[in-house]
Amino acid sequence: MIRKNQVHRASFKAKVALAAVRGEGTPSELGLRFGVHPTQVSQWKQQLEKAAQRVFRGRRWRTSRVRGRRN
Repeated sequence: MIRKNQVHRASFKAKVALAAVRGEGTPSELGLRFGVHPTQVSQWKQQLEKAAQRVFRGRRWRTSRVRGRRN
């Protein structure tokens, strides 16, 4: 029997990746818990870590800009 690729929502991927980052289990354990392959858990974890680095790599913003005010 051929198994079709399953499409997961972004919220599900984030949930799995956050569990992996927090160290809530090995990729194998998390794969069993969430019903995905352990390799997929590792890939989503790497993607999350890379995206998080981009968030903090950006320009330094002054507090007034964060609140939406212009000087």
